[in-house]
Amino acid sequence: MKSTYVWAIVAGMGLANYTVRFIPMALMARLEFPKTVQRWLSFIPVSVMAALVVGEVLRPDGKWLPPLENPYLFAALPTAFVYYKWRNFLGTTVVGILFYLAFKALLG
Repeated sequence: MKSTYVWAIVAGMGLANYTVRFIPMALMARLEFPKTVQRWLSFIPVSVMAALVVGEVLRPDGKWLPPLENPYLFAALPTAFVYYKWRNFLGTTVVGILFYLAFKALLG
């Protein structure tokens, strides 16, 4: 397969993806939504992030781990507490990595 063909496909997919996403956003940016709809929409990013994180914590690499042998689960609990307490994303990330490494070493 020629590299120009591959790059043409990548560019076409990028253009199609951009078009499909941009047009609805451009149209909806001009609309004024009721407060209840705005409030409802504000929960979407948090819900998506929670679904992604919980899936990876409970099933790392697509495999279920027993809760007492899951370093991701043990690290997620204090990490969540740190974020809840201080609301600092960088600090929370560092704490999460350190807790994960510590629990990984303890659990083998």
